[in-house]
Amino acid sequence: MKRYERYAAEVADLISTGTLRPGDRLPSVRLASANRRISPATVFEAYYLLEARGLIEARPRSGYYVSQRKAQPDTPAASRPQRRSTAVEISDLVFDVLGSTRDHDVVPLGSAFPSATLFPLQTLARHLARGMRHFDPQRIVDDLPPGNIHLRQQIARRYAIDAMHVATDEIVVTNGALEALNLCLAAVTRPGDVVAVESPTFYAALQALERLSLKALEIATHPTDGIDLNALAKALERRRVKACWLMPNFQNPLGSLMPEEKKQTLVALLAKHDVPLIEDDVYAELYFTASRPRPAKAFDRRGLVMHCSSFSKCLAPGYRVGWAAAGRFAQQIERNKLMTTLSAAIPSQQALCGYLDHGGYDRHLRKLRQALARQRDTTATLIAQHFPQGTRITRPEGGYFLWVELPRRVDALQLHKLALAQRISTAPGHLFSASDSYHHCIRINYGHPDDSRCEPALKTVGALATQLARQ
Repeated sequence: MKRYERYAAEVADLISTGTLRPGDRLPSVRLASANRRISPATVFEAYYLLEARGLIEARPRSGYYVSQRKAQPDTPAASRPQRRSTAVEISDLVFDVLGSTRDHDVVPLGSAFPSATLFPLQTLARHLARGMRHFDPQRIVDDLPPGNIHLRQQIARRYAIDAMHVATDEIVVTNGALEALNLCLAAVTRPGDVVAVESPTFYAALQALERLSLKALEIATHPTDGIDLNALAKALERRRVKACWLMPNFQNPLGSLMPEEKKQTLVALLAKHDVPLIEDDVYAELYFTASRPRPAKAFDRRGLVMHCSSFSKCLAPGYRVGWAAAGRFAQQIERNKLMTTLSAAIPSQQALCGYLDHGGYDRHLRKLRQALARQRDTTATLIAQHFPQGTRITRPEGGYFLWVELPRRVDALQLHKLALAQRISTAPGHLFSASDSYHHCIRINYGHPDDSRCEPALKTVGALATQLARQ
């Protein structure tokens, strides 16, 4: 545990025991630094972490205070999936349930996407137009896989910020992160193979397994710190697992964040068994803590981690530019890309190069994170106030999803249908498991802070859930 985490844990314990009460002022950064003999930066990081968890709040020109918000519901317990692998048949349900999110008249609580108004789309469009005006036709050939060299260099620089050396030649530009993930999965598996996934897991991972006729082995996962490594170790001893598809940072749907020590242990465990890790890291830039969490890729020494991400969730939705830093599998991924979709869109790559060259990306990210963090707090408070007694929710420190565990009498699919009749979408827990689990859970998207319909919609969903809980 790092120094700021230890100090944050001490303050959190004082709050939980009532030693520090709602409204109490915390020691100033200068005083805490002097008393604890830690740097002011360490105190700031601890306070940022506590603020992200909703335990304290900053008041302009006054300092930090214990939050006076209504106490949040408990966090859901770790999942307990079955131990056998499962053939996947999820796509029909996914298409049926999520089709409603395309309707602009439906409040997008069940959407997988944040609000498009959060992104600098007009600025990107200007870079797109400028790039095309000066476009060199030779780029049509030059930007074939592995992709635009300048863009790949920019991506490599982002890795370097986290003290990670990722060679430009290792990076393959794709049509969004989902294509990167699918290319990586196809490179290391064959039909009938077993792939370990978190439980619950992102439904697109299950759809990819279904498409390739692979079996899902669901591993117990905690909503705070991610996959249970003991359960994974036992699964690797018991079964021949060909790959793992995991989201260590802000997992969808839980929002869990795996600590660095745990990521390091994960990579070592998989290296011991020579099992590749397909790392889905599309939300890493959407952190609410003091610094961006490093991926599991940072601890890879054998090229077994295929790190996949994109600009879709943090900068340029619709531009469909992602990548895989594919380690020892980079050449195979590049060939698979050529044999399937040939190339990522050249104008989109050009536009992103122009935007990243001219700066402003980190400033945009700071504003985006602040908006999402505020909306997370608002959403959590509304759920605490309006959902039935016994509801549990996660406390993500990044991303834009909350996982809501309702009383067991509430069927999430029935709740989805009732809410949809009120023009509100939800994402029922049925979508996030190959073994048809999580019937009393829903995923809530809080990535639409500009949509005034979200607050009344949450109140309505809470009322509907309360009715179902009483039946």
